[in-house]
Amino acid sequence: MSRIAVIGGGIAGLAAAHRVIELAKEKRLSIDLILLDASQRLGGSIATEKVGDFIVEAGPDSFITEKPWALRLCERLGLTTRLVSTQADYQKIYVVQGGKLVALPDGFFLLAPTRFWPFFYSPLFSWRGKLRMAAEVFLPRADNHQDESLGSFVRRRFGVEALERVAQPLIGGIYASDPDRLSLMATMPRFRQMEIAKRSIIRAMWSEQRRRSRGESGSGARWSLFVTLAGGMQDLVDAITQRIPNNAVRLNAAATGLSRDEEKKSWRIAIGDQETITADAVILAVPAFRAAEILEPVANRAAVELKQINYASTATVSLAYQRRDFPRAPDSFGFVVPAVEQRKIMACTFSSLKYPGRAPEDHILLRAFVGGALQPELFAADDPTMGENVRAELRSLLGVLAEPVFIRVWRHPKSMPQYHLGHTARVERIETTLRRFPSIELAGSAYHGVGIADCVRTGEEAAEKIVTFLQSNA
Repeated sequence: MSRIAVIGGGIAGLAAAHRVIELAKEKRLSIDLILLDASQRLGGSIATEKVGDFIVEAGPDSFITEKPWALRLCERLGLTTRLVSTQADYQKIYVVQGGKLVALPDGFFLLAPTRFWPFFYSPLFSWRGKLRMAAEVFLPRADNHQDESLGSFVRRRFGVEALERVAQPLIGGIYASDPDRLSLMATMPRFRQMEIAKRSIIRAMWSEQRRRSRGESGSGARWSLFVTLAGGMQDLVDAITQRIPNNAVRLNAAATGLSRDEEKKSWRIAIGDQETITADAVILAVPAFRAAEILEPVANRAAVELKQINYASTATVSLAYQRRDFPRAPDSFGFVVPAVEQRKIMACTFSSLKYPGRAPEDHILLRAFVGGALQPELFAADDPTMGENVRAELRSLLGVLAEPVFIRVWRHPKSMPQYHLGHTARVERIETTLRRFPSIELAGSAYHGVGIADCVRTGEEAAEKIVTFLQSNA
């Protein structure tokens, strides 16, 4: 019997452990699985709190369906009937400009407009900014194929207004990062590929829109671009956990180091200061800085590179209000806040409008995001101060003066890996170094995507590689 140790019980580690169990059953293998996590619960940043009739997310509230891995996992777990799409009536996004909420023009996708008239009439951009963005269709493609920052790319193709008013809050917000340090190739390679293939990003997006309208691409009509689960994202964690034997899970078990037993061809995993366990293979589904600590005794070069992956800290602040507390009824998924506005939140989601069943009919549940790479000092504030900062922003932007029904603050220190310039090359160096150890695999958000779907993919791929290796060496 081979033992596989999965270190880390976030969504990547859970996906890896679940896939090991699936493969063992499919291939009729004898595998002893052990899942180690340093905390008191599984799920990592995914956690759902039920407050009366409210469903409140501490971390991620959904996953993307265009990337199929999380959706397929839900299908295999029997969760399809519990999947919930976004509410089509509220698919509008606002941008804060000059202390007011201005609607993002219909058809505006991340960087560029795909519909002319909504863009033409939008007050979000000056006429100079609109002309600069429209000029993108005439610009030549770049000859330099080296990695470029997202900020540099958007300025070069669309101008400063496009970056400051849309790209930075929308894309930079996904990664809680500074767009001038964010690697285009590691985060949005699709836009560079559009430039290479079509020269103009706008023309490429028009072409893609036509294909979508003909039904040639997309995730299908059944699901919206983002979906969640009826009981919150904790449903996904619970469904996976139920597939893992209880005796395979060890909580409050922090792996601190790794060493090789060449005689037995196995790994020794130090847990705390007093205990060591052995395993034939190891999947490291922990943040890069933790993976570096564990790997340093056996793969120093990889550990050095892993330490270079920086992280930002973020917090989510959820507030519930009565619907009548809003002078003007919200009509969107929420709003984003450009850094140039110098406010104390990055964005705010109307959770109960984005998905049904998140709050009673006469209430509205909001979720604000605080901190990130551009505002670390706001994350450092204590909970009462952070909560009051968010309430002050909601008073200013939405006119909500009433006391919230409740407020919840969740902190996620060093939770967002920063895909800085050179990230793709760094990950390639790490993976090349670790090829010397085919019984070790990495998984998680630090390498090939920060979303739940990407984490599921890396966890499952790590499990498949490890099982294949153990089979070939049986």
